[in-house]
Amino acid sequence: MEGPDPVDWHGDALDCAACRFQHRLEAGQCGLGWACVHDRYAKRIERFFVLNPALADDCLRMPYFETRINAARVATLFRLPPLLNDADAGVRAMAVLRLPVRHAKARMRDKDRRVRVAVAHRLPIDELLPMLSDPDPYVRQIAVRRADPGMLPTMVYDDDPEIRRIVARRIREDWLTHFITDAEPLVRREAAQRMAPDKLHGFARDDDIRVRHAVAERAPADVLHLLLEDAEDLVRETAGTRLSQLEKETHDVDR
Repeated sequence: MEGPDPVDWHGDALDCAACRFQHRLEAGQCGLGWACVHDRYAKRIERFFVLNPALADDCLRMPYFETRINAARVATLFRLPPLLNDADAGVRAMAVLRLPVRHAKARMRDKDRRVRVAVAHRLPIDELLPMLSDPDPYVRQIAVRRADPGMLPTMVYDDDPEIRRIVARRIREDWLTHFITDAEPLVRREAAQRMAPDKLHGFARDDDIRVRHAVAERAPADVLHLLLEDAEDLVRETAGTRLSQLEKETHDVDR
């Protein structure tokens, strides 16, 4: 036996003799403390349905939410639409993840973020725009990671810095200048790492060493000369190394 003692979802002892699936014991398809549809421990419920997937349809209305979630993982798709209105968010999310995409649209405004996270994973890319304004940052993160870059300008000033970092990685390059004044240094660094070298001047005097270092790794010669006077040794050294590389490349081309 692994995990906690085998008890049902109320905390009461389990009795195999009273179970309607007791005939599966001898065949090794269930077992107390190992694989049981009535156990409170989710892993044992999951194992029961791995061994008995054909029973999932018959267990979708059982009272314990973990049982319904695990049954929904393997149940017949035609049995899942009612679960979109299940009282438990985990059950609704599982239904969203398994059902055809058209069903996900019905839960776009679900009150629980777990369901909306599932929706953000399932919607077609061209239909993600409503999820970009979701009140929950994690839902917006998923939408931003999947959305077409053309949708991302609306997210440049999102309140969540992690979302802005993702946007800076994916947005079209001509929008990267909007991040020069971003409040979060890691967002500015993301932008500096992608911006065309000839447009890096705006980041060369950034207050954060991580941003200036990113500039020093990619900047053209005129910006590098500015960074040779930087207050930080690492920035000066990186600028000097890159400047030497650029000069060598120019010399090689001229020969």
